[in-house]
Amino acid sequence: MSWKPETDEIARRRAFAEGLGGAEAIDKHHAQGRLTVRERIAGLCDAASFQEVGRLTGKGTYVDGQLAKVVPAPYVMGLAKIDGRDVAIGGEDFTVRGGTSWGGDRRKGGQGGFVEDLAHEYRIPLVNLIDGAGGSVASAARRGYTVFPGVHGFERSVELMSEVPVICAVMGTAAGGPAGRAILAHWSVMVKGTSQVFAAGPPVVERSLGQKIDKEALGGAHVAVDMAGTIDNAAENEPDCFAMIRRYLSYMPANVWELPPTVASSDDPQRREEALLSIVPRERRQPYNMRKLIALVADRDSLFEIQPTFGKALITMFARMNGKVVGIIANNPMINGGAMDVKAARKQTHFILLCDTFHIPIIFLVDVPGFMVGLQAEQAATLREGMRSVYTALQATVPMLTVVIRKCYGMAGMAATDKNGLDFKVAWPSAEWGSLPVEGGAAAAFRREIESAPDPKARLAEIEAELRSVASPLLTAEAFAVEDVIDPRETRPLICRFVDAMQGRLATSVGIKRRAGVPP
Repeated sequence: MSWKPETDEIARRRAFAEGLGGAEAIDKHHAQGRLTVRERIAGLCDAASFQEVGRLTGKGTYVDGQLAKVVPAPYVMGLAKIDGRDVAIGGEDFTVRGGTSWGGDRRKGGQGGFVEDLAHEYRIPLVNLIDGAGGSVASAARRGYTVFPGVHGFERSVELMSEVPVICAVMGTAAGGPAGRAILAHWSVMVKGTSQVFAAGPPVVERSLGQKIDKEALGGAHVAVDMAGTIDNAAENEPDCFAMIRRYLSYMPANVWELPPTVASSDDPQRREEALLSIVPRERRQPYNMRKLIALVADRDSLFEIQPTFGKALITMFARMNGKVVGIIANNPMINGGAMDVKAARKQTHFILLCDTFHIPIIFLVDVPGFMVGLQAEQAATLREGMRSVYTALQATVPMLTVVIRKCYGMAGMAATDKNGLDFKVAWPSAEWGSLPVEGGAAAAFRREIESAPDPKARLAEIEAELRSVASPLLTAEAFAVEDVIDPRETRPLICRFVDAMQGRLATSVGIKRRAGVPP
């Protein structure tokens, strides 16, 4: 007696699932320049590695007791591998009801879904491919009563933030719950031109506020990534998005109980770049290319920048030093002289939390004249966000190393040192530091003396010259108030040596962190 009739029925039901929302819906989806969820999973994951869970879930239509068709649930998820490493992965199927939430008692994906439970129980990264609008008021009509927000809540989503890497890719239009889930991620990405994210879409905005606006202007990449920093990075297209996800995951451990993966490096840790000797101009106000400096110091081709178009006064990157993962936080003198504005402060806070969660040591490359000042800076609460960054740095437990390239002033400079740890700082010959830069600081501290002088401008210049005479980093090194002043060409060998030595500390501090890498 064979079970072939039953297995044939399973195959038939699987075929309905593979058909998604039908050929017409798929063609319409493709015409918008977007892949289906199954195509996305296939494009991102290792070949033949996807083990689907819940493929038979859906709503069946029966005629005379016989199955006529099944409309699959609008979510596809399961277990897969990315570069040989296991991940839990899932995403909305927009071709079925626009990816809106399925009304089952147990969800496949979304907040509170099986795919999140899978990441939690197996301690593997979670990849969300978001392309849906969440709940609908139509649910209340079907149900016959209303329910409180969060009937399928974010409890598991929040819990995962302190356990495993969570990556959210906004692949289409995300509103409501899916948009919220995109923010509950250690790293997020969206696709330029074909994806948008907002709390509520244009119809709700028009009805509530009387504003007529299209979805791209409301929540496209220019708004969500460049202006607001709601999403971290933007990809040119879906294949580029998949490549970025794979790249990001390459720096991540599987969970907080493991260290980030080390790779064999062919880049000599003793490499000394002559270009570093002249990269910083002698004119103190002249900018230079900090990204070029970072590339000369880190392992070749190892850089991955987080939020490159948001908070541009600060650069945050993953990199490798002698094959080991590090987080680099560097001030950008090409933007506002490197002064920390409100967006840069938020960006730094987020990145410190991220590194602290996943045992990634932080390298500060410092050239900061302080917090941004002025009316706009005060109205934007720069001081509050800047001090949040100071607080976060003081709470972090991951090892840090500070290299002062040029300026390190005020409370913004304090945020770039490891005050509760080793507090290891080295400086280039171009470095200077203090409570305030000489410019402005002298005018404030010696105001009465300057105003009473026969020639106030001349006296100000004299005082500034006197202050600069004691500002040499070598004088601070004599007092061991800075641990060393180095030849810029020694920067890579020194960092590699100390990052190697940090590994024992990192290995003995793995476990659940007190916080998660989410912007406050």
